[in-house]
Amino acid sequence: MTTTTLPKELESQSVIRFPDCDPFNHLNNARYIDYIINAREDQLMSYYDFDVYKLAREQGLSWVVAQTQIAYLAPAELMEIVTIQTRLTGFTDKALMVEAVMWNEAKTQIKAVMWTRLVHYNLRTRSGHKHSHELTQFFESVVTPLPAPVSFEERVKSLR
Repeated sequence: MTTTTLPKELESQSVIRFPDCDPFNHLNNARYIDYIINAREDQLMSYYDFDVYKLAREQGLSWVVAQTQIAYLAPAELMEIVTIQTRLTGFTDKALMVEAVMWNEAKTQIKAVMWTRLVHYNLRTRSGHKHSHELTQFFESVVTPLPAPVSFEERVKSLR
């Protein structure tokens, strides 16, 4: 697959499991983030054959979460299948901005919206690191900027 044909919006499904739920059988708020991050990692492998752990092992490079904003719009319930869509909405020489939307299985109800800013990080020097030319080219081929600059709250409102 050439970089010009790579999909820009990635999607996968997850089942909400018992240990991740609160006493009301709703997904615990902190676990939404875990489900979304796990989905994004799996999607990068499935859609792009991009293994963040291989990059860390071989080159000592990874990304660390610098900021997360999340809106909880409807509960994800025990044993429910959720659809998680993610996309790269922007990048700089040292950071990535990712948007994720968790839906019900049929994508008729949004459960949560999350924005995450990740900083490229050198695990060996323990400092921020510039993206390589190859990574920058890859990001350019898959980035999907938002239609217009908006705040997180405005974006959530527009998705509802």
